[in-house]
Order: sequence, then structure tokens, then C-alpha cells
Amino acid sequence: MVYLNNNKSNNNSNSNSDNNTITNLENNDENPYKDIKKVLIIGSGPIVIGQAAEFDFSGSQACKSLREEGIYTILVNSNPATIQTDKDIADKVYLEPLKPMILEKIIAKEKPDAILPTMGGQTGLNLAIDLYRMGILDKYGVKLLGSTVDVIETSEDRDLFNKSMEEIGEPVTKSYAVSSIDEALSVVGELGYPVIVRPAFTLGGSGGGIAYNEKDLKEITEMGIKYSMINQVLIDESVLGWKEYEYEVIRDRNNNCIIVCNMENIDPMGIHTGESIVVAPAQTLCDKAHQMLRDAALNIIRHLNIIGGCNVQFSVNPENTEYRVIEVNPRVSRSSALASKATGYPIAKISAKIAIGKTLDQIKNDITNTTAGFEPTLDYVIVKIPRWPFDKFKTVNKYLGTSMKSTGEVMAIGRTLEEALQKAIRSLDIGRHGLIGDGKDINHSNDEINHLLKNATDERLFVIAEALDKGWSIDEIYESTNIDKFFLERIKNIVDTKKELEILSKLI
Repeated sequence: MVYLNNNKSNNNSNSNSDNNTITNLENNDENPYKDIKKVLIIGSGPIVIGQAAEFDFSGSQACKSLREEGIYTILVNSNPATIQTDKDIADKVYLEPLKPMILEKIIAKEKPDAILPTMGGQTGLNLAIDLYRMGILDKYGVKLLGSTVDVIETSEDRDLFNKSMEEIGEPVTKSYAVSSIDEALSVVGELGYPVIVRPAFTLGGSGGGIAYNEKDLKEITEMGIKYSMINQVLIDESVLGWKEYEYEVIRDRNNNCIIVCNMENIDPMGIHTGESIVVAPAQTLCDKAHQMLRDAALNIIRHLNIIGGCNVQFSVNPENTEYRVIEVNPRVSRSSALASKATGYPIAKISAKIAIGKTLDQIKNDITNTTAGFEPTLDYVIVKIPRWPFDKFKTVNKYLGTSMKSTGEVMAIGRTLEEALQKAIRSLDIGRHGLIGDGKDINHSNDEINHLLKNATDERLFVIAEALDKGWSIDEIYESTNIDKFFLERIKNIVDTKKELEILSKLI
């Protein structure tokens, strides 16, 4: 079924744009991008904690997509260990540091008509903002494709984002943007502990965390202000234990929108979505709640005036359908790569074509042989598990929280959640052949199990399986983890199968 949601009455798009950005031209057949012949694509730089090869995947797709349209592509990235820096991917490749002054020299030499910053993760967005603020875009008459300066600033500046959501009636957590420890201390008196500290303009929650007391608040706020590009952090009221969902959305210049897929974190709020085990499609949403979040995601992408792909993250109260908008990434994200591979919908490729003015009905999805306006349908289950480098960095704190520590992830497909989960564990390359019963189970005491259930590490899945194997009830584990009982039941199915096989082996 085609979902081309061209609903003008629901369009609350921002109108604050400057001469160096391309705005939404609703229902206008004249392509405002038709004169663009040369595009500079910004890469994501070196592999760091919080990102691995996801943006290499996206950047490579974007280069190929634009070249298909006859666009001359210039790629700049500082990392030679990527596919996108291969000489056959782009027309011109620069292996240079991702710094504004370096980019200015490339712009002066190559004279691109536009820059596509949305394929380079947070690095790409931050550089686009720097180039704009330094007047370099103005100086050389270079336009921004995809997310405009206004869109990036509104999505990344936590204070502006909250105000924007209030304009369209989308609920956000009660929060305050602060720029000093004193300001943080003053607002926590109203919110109470614990609070979530989230820096603006950072990747993977870098510099953020959960503050349970004044000492935590001072330490995390100080670090977050240093990490933030604009020296700002948001102090959020706690929604720890709520469920987390993510919607991958695409919009074109004619206001057509589709939902590529939704995803559900097995881990509750309090653990960064990039650190969470994720399933697609969402498993525990009733249809009413799904439609509610779907409508909210479409409402948000239209209001923010995002052109191309983005992902919207929600937290949902497990006791009812109350929800909060957590954040929006106005770019192709780590989750976009997962959604692309899970659904067969090439988000980065299609987003790149949308960035130069194509509309969803004009773009072909070669995987499904349909137009890009068709939403994918999944009759299988996807499981993503992060890959943490703790085997290489043995002194690193293994406890998981709101800042990412993983450097990659694995994805598995199965007809059932149990099948996909077992496949994903085998793919982690950590020497495990499954969740339990492979001869490598660790024997923890009940006290150790209780501690590890309440304080998540990279071994959380295995600890849950061990607890179930030792007779812990679903209710007991739920109380310690806040992981939905549906998922705990699926893990219990695997543990029960292991026990059945042990009994059968003794009878043979």
C-alpha cells in the first residue's frame, strides 16, 4: 500500500530559512535543485566509540545515488579505511582532516553547487553548522542539501527542540537547557533526582549520563558542557524504566512522507538506543499505540521541515499509552543503516535523491521493484545486538547507560524472535554459540545475578538466561530489569528448550 501523506493542513513547517538553504516547496513541480551539478559530500571521519561502519555504508550509497543522477560528486573524509574513499565511489576523493578551514580550501578549489552533510553522522552536521556560522557558505554561494541550518539547529539544540515540539502539541520530558553547573543545580530542585543529562550536538550521547545525586550531577554536567558544540546540556526529568521505540521516516519536498519501519528496544529507557538490543518491527505495541506514534512521527518530520531521512525516538509508559518525544536525528543515522538492511529499503540512497529534488513517487526502489513511496512490509523478525570492544579495552567500565560504548553491531533475521536472537548472539564473534547451553555459561551467585540484572553490562542477556535457568521467575527479573515480560518469555522459551534437550540426551 502506498502512503504518500500529502496533508497540507498538517504541515507546520518552519519558515525561517536563509538564502543558503533550500526550503520546502509544497506541490511545486518545478525542481528547485535542477541547477545543482556538483555536490560535496562530508564523511564521518575516523571510527570512534558510538559509530563504526554505518556512515561508510550511508556515504557510499549517497555517492552512487547522486552519480546515477549525473551529479559530479566530491567526497571528503579523513579515514582511508572506508569503502567510500575508494576512488571508484566518488568522482573526486579528498583524504583530509574534517576541519572547516580544510573544507573551505576544497570548496574554493572544486566550487561545488551544494553540500550534503547528512550522510556523515554528527560530524557532518556539526561541520555544516560551522561552515554556515563562519560565512563560508555565503562566501562561495554553496547551498545545503537535506537538512537546512534551521532544521539542524532546532533538532540539536535541546531548548529549541523542546519549544518546537510544544508548538505542535507533542509531549517532551520536562527539562531545562543549562550552560553551567550552577544552573543545573538550580533546576534539579524542581525535577528531583534522578535526572538525565544530555549534551547538545553530540554523537551517541557522548558526555551525558544519569545523575542520582549532586556529585553525579556536577561531574556529568561539567563533562557534557565540554563535549557539547554549543556548551549546552539538557537536564531531563527521569523516564527511567519506560519503553523505547524508534521510527524511521522519510519526507520529500512535496511533503510526501512514509514510515520505513519501527523498532523497539528490548532494554528500557536509561540505556542509550545504540547500546540496546533492538527488534524490528516493534513487538509489544498495540495497533492504537502504533498509530499514535506513527502520526506523531509524521507530524514531527513535517513540522521540522526535514527533507530526506530521519529517525524519531519515543519513550512510552509501560502502564499506559502515555509517551514522550525523546529526540530527532535530522540525518541518516546508525539506526538508518539497520533499518535499510532489515527492510531492503535503501534509506541513504533514496535520501540522497530526495536531497536533489526528486520525490518519492519519482524514485525507484530496485530491491522491491516499486516506487520509493511504498512502505516496506516485514513478515520476519530482526534482532540487533551491539558489539562492545571490552575484549580489547579490558579496563573500561562495562556498565551501560546513556552514553554509547559500542563500536558496532550485528543483525540477524528469523521467523521467530527466538531464532533471530540466537543467530545474532552467534554473529557477535565472542565465542558464544547461543544464549545458553554452549558449555561457556558463567556461574554467578544469586547476589551477583541480582546486581547484574539491576546494573546492565554487555553480558545482560546471558545473565537473564542464567537466572531463568536457576529458577528465577519472570516477575523477579522484570522487577530488576524493567524488560517487558514478552521478551523475558521468549528468552525463557530458549532456556526451557535447553532443559528439554538435556533430558532427551540422557534418554538416548
